Amino acid sequence: MSAQDNVEILLIEDNPADIRLIMEILDNCKITNIKSVDNGITAMDYLYNKNEYKNCKKPSLILLDSGLPAKSGLKILKEIKTDDKLKCIPVIILTGSTDNTNINKLYKQYANACIIKPIDLDDFKKYMCTFIEFWCNIVTLPKIDEKQLTE
Repeated sequence: MSAQDNVEILLIEDNPADIRLIMEILDNCKITNIKSVDNGITAMDYLYNKNEYKNCKKPSLILLDSGLPAKSGLKILKEIKTDDKLKCIPVIILTGSTDNTNINKLYKQYANACIIKPIDLDDFKKYMCTFIEFWCNIVTLPKIDEKQLTE
């Protein structure tokens, strides 16, 4: 069993084309435990096991689009990183912004990494494969205690 078999990824992304692309790349990298939600409110329902997500397993890793409508990626990141039950989950930000001020705001809210979405498809695939190699095969991810999360 590879380390990737135990990785649960939650993708929080509103762009259907980006969702398909990221899911395809992750699948090609042999990551099969991927869940996707398309907005911040649904993401928090998922993470807090509310409504239709009451039986979902906590992710080992979160991929979060910074440019979500309604509830921004920055607000979601802040909520995750200030919650004692969620803050140990690494959050990787996917952003189209190259503005240092925006990127610094994300790191100040404890983003674990920021990946700028490149325009070139081949570059994006390469970045994502490198990301997968690092986060799923090199890093030891935290083990989420489901009982602790419900207390």
